[in-house]
Amino acid sequence: MGASVVDRSVRKRAELFAAIRRDARSQDLSIRALAEKYGVHRRTIRDALESIEPPERKKPPKRKRKLEPFTGAIDEILKADLEAPAKQRHTVRRLHERLMDEWGMSDVAYTTLAEYVSERRKELEQEARARAPEAFIRQSHRPGVGAEVDFGEIWVDLAGVRTKCFLFSFRLSFSGKAVHRISLSCGQEAFFEGHVHALKTIGGVPTGQVRYDNLRAAVHQVVGLSRSRIENDRWTAFRVHYGIDAFYCRPGLEGAHEKGGVEGDIGWFRRNHFVPVPVVADLDELNAAVERWDAEDETRRIGARAQTVGQYFEVEKMHLAPLPEEDFEVGRLFCPRVDRFSQVTVRQVKYSVPVRYIGRKVRVLLYASHLVVFEGRTEIARHRRLLRRGEEQLKLDHYLEALLIKPGALPGATALDQARAAGKFTPVHDRWWQLAGRAHGQAAGTRELIRILLLHRSLAHEHVVAGLAAAIGSGALTSDAVAVLARRAAQGLSDNDSPGETDTASPAWGERPCLPIDTRPPPSVAAYDWLLKRLPTPPSPHHEGESDHDQQTHDARDD
Repeated sequence: MGASVVDRSVRKRAELFAAIRRDARSQDLSIRALAEKYGVHRRTIRDALESIEPPERKKPPKRKRKLEPFTGAIDEILKADLEAPAKQRHTVRRLHERLMDEWGMSDVAYTTLAEYVSERRKELEQEARARAPEAFIRQSHRPGVGAEVDFGEIWVDLAGVRTKCFLFSFRLSFSGKAVHRISLSCGQEAFFEGHVHALKTIGGVPTGQVRYDNLRAAVHQVVGLSRSRIENDRWTAFRVHYGIDAFYCRPGLEGAHEKGGVEGDIGWFRRNHFVPVPVVADLDELNAAVERWDAEDETRRIGARAQTVGQYFEVEKMHLAPLPEEDFEVGRLFCPRVDRFSQVTVRQVKYSVPVRYIGRKVRVLLYASHLVVFEGRTEIARHRRLLRRGEEQLKLDHYLEALLIKPGALPGATALDQARAAGKFTPVHDRWWQLAGRAHGQAAGTRELIRILLLHRSLAHEHVVAGLAAAIGSGALTSDAVAVLARRAAQGLSDNDSPGETDTASPAWGERPCLPIDTRPPPSVAAYDWLLKRLPTPPSPHHEGESDHDQQTHDARDD
């Protein structure tokens, strides 16, 4: 019976009791009369008059199951299985066969046995753990020998959105020095980047074992109940490159105490630095704050220790193994082909590249928070990494050459919508576009706008916007005029300034380089005037189409 049906039955019974008690007070009816009125037994009337709330219904006794005679034998087999190897324990089918052959069970359904075994096996395992409590042995750590690694979940207000992120922690066992890193996922890229950042920060590699969970980023398969693991190929290459000796804890909660130092560190770091929830614009800002917190935390003492974390770390870092000369490439390599929408697909997420690469194969390096697209050795695109399948990240700049040919595709372009949402395509752009469309026609005005958007490749965004705003004010609705005004903005010139009056060493509008001001005098040909004095006076040319006689006649008239 469903919970809603039970609740409805209890509610109706309570309403019945309330009505009986009301009629008994107001109408002074007898028990028999009340029973006849409500159609219930007189016992129910007595219960209603004695108690406000109806008593709980008595549960009928459980019927004796057909499996009952065999439960003792089943329990003995399941207890013996606790000591047997994991792959040589009884399955339900094997247990069903034994009960039929050895105990004569014949009329018990297979599903009935399966339900009992599923519940009873869990109970026996819990009883076995309760009878044999585990002993813990306190450990001492030598400088530079051991470390622990783990991920923890945190929440951050990232660009105005409450977002779940992952805190990577690398903690040295002797000093308690911990290095942290924030990422949007706990995948292999974040796992590797966290290691590289931590090892560079501490300036070396622990010479002993580094303790890990059975993370998918490192472990491909857990082999039985032993410590053996089948490692991920890239992780094996990574730890061999840095000389890391990995130790894998027992799976689940049973192995949490084996790296209790980093488990406690993540909780401490989260409580002390992420309460209240941080508000940041991007992960770079957050990781910069995390690095500052790590440096400040070196002044604290752990427990009753005599010295601070930083003082113990000064001793420990001298015992670390040196880092390799070359870094390990932590990005995962993909080689997709650019589709006809000028996009590459990486882990079911689409990213744009310039349209001139349509149909070509490119190389993509995927990192924890971004990805980089290469054509040969040349970087052609860089994007913030997206995690949700089916998402698209498009840059309007990648489609400008194609939009010059198809200007009608710009108003409905997805890349334009994303540029507006990101603040790259401002209301000033829209206003200028609207005015240019009225002046030149929609297609011509859109082409002029696209030529202005191409200016963003050589000028800072704020300078182009300033040029557009100045062009709107002066009625200059051509891309050439906007380019001139944008360059003046980049040089820090006002409308009344002349080029020679501006300091070229420090542009007032931004840090990006701009064209230097030409302070040379205007060109002149005065240096060649002496040639005119030395050349003879040329004879008067004949008029075209005239004969010698006509020419003589003209000369006579001139005389």
